[in-house]
Amino acid sequence: MKKSPYSAQREQILAEAISPVASELRLLDAADLISLLRFERYGNLADLVASAAELYFHPGTVNFGLGGDYKLEWGGPAEVTIDLEIKPRGVTVYAKLALAEHHAGIEINHIAFDKASADPDENTALLARSLRDARYAIGTTHAA
Repeated sequence: MKKSPYSAQREQILAEAISPVASELRLLDAADLISLLRFERYGNLADLVASAAELYFHPGTVNFGLGGDYKLEWGGPAEVTIDLEIKPRGVTVYAKLALAEHHAGIEINHIAFDKASADPDENTALLARSLRDARYAIGTTHAA
């Protein structure tokens, strides 16, 4: 994606929202993720992503995007990149989630707003609000 002045801010919003899912996926063995990518076991990867995401997001919000890559060198650290499709209400984000031993990162490839505003700041606020609304509310109580 061609970077815009809003890209870094939107990636930060997405990174904060998706960080618990990335943490869950980092619990998996890198060799297992690499083998699933290498042998194109995309259904298995989709299941793993869905399982990690279902703990934090409403169903269908975070999906495996049918692709990925890995870096693995003799004696060096492994890094796995997984394509994600993130679909909170009103927004579709195509991103690459990079998983390493001690950290994760996200890069937005494309973002589409269902009803885009002419004001990019409004679109950024919509992204943040949509991701927040797609999360399960934890620790809230309802009065009877």
